[in-house]
Amino acid sequence: MSGLDPETVMQFLFALRKRGVTDARVLEAMEQVDRGRFVTGLFADRAYEDMPLPISCGQTISQPSVVGLMTQALDVRPRDTVLEIGTGSGYQAAILSKLARRVYTVERHRRLVSETGKLFADLGLTNITAMLSDGSFGLPEQAPFDRIIVTAAAEDPPGPLLAQLKIGGIMVLPVGQSDTVQQLIKVTRTEAGLDYEELTSVRFVPLLEGLGKDEA
Repeated sequence: MSGLDPETVMQFLFALRKRGVTDARVLEAMEQVDRGRFVTGLFADRAYEDMPLPISCGQTISQPSVVGLMTQALDVRPRDTVLEIGTGSGYQAAILSKLARRVYTVERHRRLVSETGKLFADLGLTNITAMLSDGSFGLPEQAPFDRIIVTAAAEDPPGPLLAQLKIGGIMVLPVGQSDTVQQLIKVTRTEAGLDYEELTSVRFVPLLEGLGKDEA
């Protein structure tokens, strides 16, 4: 966000802190990643407001405070390998790339994979691998993962994703029916099993099986 006026940056970070994003590493990463690069068209002038916005393929870019809270709960370490389910605009993956060693992000819409791949290259984010895939099955060929983040809501944490989480690993995802308010859940895999923690109420698009229409 270096190209923005200092007041806009200050207001953006203030809104994050007000909503509970206090982790210094997360705030620094979000300051480094310009959300304006991930919002185009009619809503470009609202990129720095704390609100979700529509993007291509009927998807949305989450509001910055929710991105911050999910990233904070994920507690990414510098040597971690992270799996993101639902690339969307690429904004969440870009922030994760500032915190992790490697980010794999999967998306069911070919158009979004193409757009975000180009954007990641333009931004020099070489530690992100974006691919077209059914995210409900995870990415078994690269498993296990230190961290998994899901940016679409499932009725329950998907079994294939839980199976791809390392011992000591953390998964953050929204859980609940698609037409009601969902709960953001943090799942920690331990030697003894899975620990669940409810974080806050959220609203996300549903996690769907299969690939989207080829809109490229």
